[in-house]
Amino acid sequence: MPSNEDTLTQTHPVETIRLWNGAVVPRIGLGTWAAGGMMIWPSGPSSYGSVSRDDAIAGIRLAHDLGVRIFDTAAAYGAGNAELILGEALKDKDDAVIVTKCGYIGDPVTRVMEPDDLSPAGIRRGVEGSLTRLGRSSVDAVILHHNELALDVARPIFDTLEAMRAEGLMTCYGWSSDHPRLVSAVADYPGFKVVEHDLNVFDTAPEMLALVEARGLYSLARMPLAMGLLSGKYGRKATLTGTDVRASSVPWLKYFKAGAANEDYLAILEKIAPLLTADDRSMPQGALAWVLGASERTIPIPGFTSAAQIRDNVEAVWQGRLSADAMARLKEIVAGA
Repeated sequence: MPSNEDTLTQTHPVETIRLWNGAVVPRIGLGTWAAGGMMIWPSGPSSYGSVSRDDAIAGIRLAHDLGVRIFDTAAAYGAGNAELILGEALKDKDDAVIVTKCGYIGDPVTRVMEPDDLSPAGIRRGVEGSLTRLGRSSVDAVILHHNELALDVARPIFDTLEAMRAEGLMTCYGWSSDHPRLVSAVADYPGFKVVEHDLNVFDTAPEMLALVEARGLYSLARMPLAMGLLSGKYGRKATLTGTDVRASSVPWLKYFKAGAANEDYLAILEKIAPLLTADDRSMPQGALAWVLGASERTIPIPGFTSAAQIRDNVEAVWQGRLSADAMARLKEIVAGA
């Protein structure tokens, strides 16, 4: 827990959770999509925010100093560059819980992503590459990074991950998916423990959370700040450009389109902002507090581009979840929008 000059003031008991490996940690992680930088897909270059390598390493170390123990990365982030950065930042942190993702393989030097190879051999090569970049003989979780796959394609992948778990290369595995039907179909695999899915005050994922709770899984909440929209810094005049994925028009984008914030979500945000910022919370803290209140098994994993963001986000687990009344009122407003 924090013990240096960056120690945060504790006004409430810190929100913690007991993980699949038995560790009890604060209920917040750190995402490294932005830290990985550029990746070049067949459709073109893509990034998410901007942070230098040195600042990314410093930010990860700061998060650890502040008590964060869960660090989320992927072979796709920066075509493997995020894993290299995370490995360097945490090389002397044996208590760090590292979650990475498989299903994509890239070259962190050229930043070029390879064509998909979801065969057992391709999955094994991908995971082994992640371990090499992270500088670890084993990781705490490996998550399939394809949101939707036919089950006849997905099951051999989980067969492979289970075999690798038996070899000691990972503690558990899971799926980054927003489809409860697919997750339910593979949740009985012995090592299947984690689901990473969209979860924020806009996208409440009730079916997925019900499945997580019924099966005793863990919910890693991706996009807990709605790609930055719930930071409050992107209004109607904000424009994102260049290779930032939010400046694109890829089909899965919801909160931004072609660099502009989605007007529908902005309209909702105007109505819910007073509830999120009550009790002297920043808007991101209120949004993360909502995730903490959504289920006992949720863990928000916000990313970062600055040390200030890390400090602000981590403080959310000391402030605690939103009140039941606030949660109920937010549900009514979003449902009625």
